Amino acid sequence: MAQTEAERYAQLLRRAEAEIVSRTGEGRIHPTRERIEALTGLLGDPQRAYRSIHLTGTNGKTSTARMIDELLRGFGLRTGRFTSPHLSKVNERIVLDGVPVDDRTFVDAYAELAPYLELIDGQFEVKLSFFEVITALAFAIFADAPVDVAVVEVGLGGEWDATNVIDAEIAVVTPIGLDHTEYLGPTTATIAHEKAGIIKPDATAVLAAQPVDAANELIQRAVAVGASVAREGLEFAVLDRQVAVGGQLLTLQGLAGIYDEVFLPLHGAHQAQNAVLALAAVEVFFGAGAATGVIDLDVVRSSFAAVRSPGRLETVRAAPTVLVDAAHNPHGMTATVAALAEAFDFRRLVGVIGVLGDKDVRGMLEVLEPVLDELVVTQNSSARALPVDHLAAIAVEVFGRERVSVEARLDDAIETAVRLAEESDDAVLAGAGVLVTGSVITAGEARVLLGTR
Repeated sequence: MAQTEAERYAQLLRRAEAEIVSRTGEGRIHPTRERIEALTGLLGDPQRAYRSIHLTGTNGKTSTARMIDELLRGFGLRTGRFTSPHLSKVNERIVLDGVPVDDRTFVDAYAELAPYLELIDGQFEVKLSFFEVITALAFAIFADAPVDVAVVEVGLGGEWDATNVIDAEIAVVTPIGLDHTEYLGPTTATIAHEKAGIIKPDATAVLAAQPVDAANELIQRAVAVGASVAREGLEFAVLDRQVAVGGQLLTLQGLAGIYDEVFLPLHGAHQAQNAVLALAAVEVFFGAGAATGVIDLDVVRSSFAAVRSPGRLETVRAAPTVLVDAAHNPHGMTATVAALAEAFDFRRLVGVIGVLGDKDVRGMLEVLEPVLDELVVTQNSSARALPVDHLAAIAVEVFGRERVSVEARLDDAIETAVRLAEESDDAVLAGAGVLVTGSVITAGEARVLLGTR
């Protein structure tokens, strides 16, 4: 049978992805922008063909980027969005007008880019990495579209991140916590110092509430480069939020005024914080302020109501309820646990966890321990995954042997967790649930296994 065009491009996508993945992966970092600057320079600096909003922080970047994107599109702009990592398919990282680029767009753009990669590889001792290539690919696709504005999430850090070849007029910094300490340093201050590198001269920094030492680093950077600053809790804030069916109802203090009756179909105080960050960034983008008044309230309401953030406390199955969450450090897991308590009334909750080996595993397990009745430890498909036996040993120390089950495969782990939840009396009363978490990769693979795309 003849191969259809869709099948051919799906095959070509797999081949292109394999070539890109064969390069240095996202788990190995060479802290320099020399290679990406050489590559984008050779391409004619496509990242300068449109306005841009840049996001960094420890947690909440992808959700906030999605909200900014939704708001900008609500006002009629054509957007590009670049986030990482992906949950299920590499195309998810590069989004045009709210839709991941199709296989053909990705493949054709990569075919045009590939000859330049060889030229740059020959100039440096270390070849272009996976992330550098995918970043350049996104910038080229956005320029070719063309987009009005790109919403760009850093891969790691800020100053030497590959995305930092953009000259963004708005730098958004989500909450900073401890993660990637082997690259960014051991404290929130050292991490903030690196992330502050995305704040450019004469830009506006839109800052979430931060630990004091992190806030100091960000403010010092803004002063040094002459950037303006808008801070959560001072210039903008969440004034009120009420739990609602399927999400929460917010009253937000923006830079230009108050936005009330804003429904957000996501759970947790951290998502409300992401929402007001996104709102402030978009207000800055449109030049809104006290003198001009709020941006269109109806557009703000409809845009937030349309926001989706897959893999962020996402319900993927009912009876028992199965939730998938991409939390991968103690800071993010703390937000997840708080949202769970607020939005769900489980009488019994079984966890499934698979993590990467370079994460604070014990810290995440200690956050989860008070809210889980039982835990199934497993391993995702990443080469960086913590071996299941190692994870089990730590879990037993935190949870006790009687509360821990071990399944080497994620599909078996989910099946075991569902069975444990269904066997309880609470399941009959719709009071049992399963939480799959610990890594973006674990969350993405669970979504595929459970039929969610």
